[in-house]
Amino acid sequence: ALEAKCYAPHTSVGVRDVSRLISRLRNRQFGVFVTTSYFNDQAYREVREDRHPVVLMCGKDIADLLRARGYSTPEQVRKWLEASFT
Repeated sequence: ALEAKCYAPHTSVGVRDVSRLISRLRNRQFGVFVTTSYFNDQAYREVREDRHPVVLMCGKDIADLLRARGYSTPEQVRKWLEASFT
């Protein structure tokens, strides 16, 4: 299952958002939660401590992946997106 939120940089993803994803998971399934923002401490801690099969990917993770692939400016990312997805 996939959940995605495009929140402002100062707005965190909380327990309620993550819980909705977890509640949709069935036996032997896993979830991916992607946000342009970040996960608050409680949401992150609950996923890890309860060992839910959920990958959490925040805005910093997305930026790090883009930089690692050579897209370090907004212009480079825009060109890559346009070339790949239009």
